[in-house]
Amino acid sequence: MSDLPENLKYATSHEWALWQENGTVRVGITDFAQQQLGDLVFINLPEQGRKVAAGEQCAVVESVKTASDLHSPVTGEIVAVNESLQDEPEQINDSPYDAWIFTVKPSAAAELAALMDATAYQEMVGQ
Repeated sequence: MSDLPENLKYATSHEWALWQENGTVRVGITDFAQQQLGDLVFINLPEQGRKVAAGEQCAVVESVKTASDLHSPVTGEIVAVNESLQDEPEQINDSPYDAWIFTVKPSAAAELAALMDATAYQEMVGQ
């Protein structure tokens, strides 16, 4: 794994979270996660408007090797999903930190602060 973006927060379940200026949190999966999964072939996006708890399973990514649950890193409401991933899930393999999956309007911003920074995540995955 190369350089992790320092402006992101990371969950132990391998999602990244980016605080947006509009008060929402954009979510995707890490480079480490997409490498472990292999070539992605399908993404089951969460429903817009769905209320989620931090750590709750809310989406699924499928690769040629396996399927993996995605979890919301924060509690809140899903306010956007990246529809382009339906036709091109490989965007995540190509550029995992640009290919966001969903956006959450958090109900407790402090949960974002509790996630790992890049250094802690890198230590967790042993790279």
